[in-house]
Amino acid sequence: MYPQNPHNYSQYYYSHGASYPIADFCKYRDQVTCLLLMAKHNQGLTFEEIAKHLCGSKEWVAAAILGQASMNKEDALRLTNLLKVDPRIAGVLQEPPMRGSIDRKVPVDPLIYRFYEIMQVYGTTFKAVINEMFGDGIASAIDLEIHVDKRPDPEDPEGERVVITLDGKFLPYEKW
Repeated sequence: MYPQNPHNYSQYYYSHGASYPIADFCKYRDQVTCLLLMAKHNQGLTFEEIAKHLCGSKEWVAAAILGQASMNKEDALRLTNLLKVDPRIAGVLQEPPMRGSIDRKVPVDPLIYRFYEIMQVYGTTFKAVINEMFGDGIASAIDLEIHVDKRPDPEDPEGERVVITLDGKFLPYEKW
């Protein structure tokens, strides 16, 4: 079956026709993410193409691959099969993740920093308007749908606009 020594996995998998090796990384989610991203890239697949194969959204697939969402067993096995990685990774994909991919430092990636900046500048505006419309509470990050789309920029015929929709259930604070 499989070699007992984890350091022999890559030799075993390359010699048995698998596309990517597996070391003793199954207990490390960030290594699983790196392996999945490498396989996705090497196969030239987009999150949307993977999502169609798994009957899910591109946003959910990206979150699951990046370690911010879990998958059921069937989807995890379908993903490992599609990406031609060791199916034992499916177990890691089914584990509840440690959510929160940004550490406590200010993000330096310009795209992620823009979201940070938007929350710094407009977070209190969002809160004030939501509380005025719904009352004292929060928008759920658990019962949440996320959609990322693009549309033409009406002011620039060659430009495009990013459309991000966050659709979360309102959760009122309760008296206790």
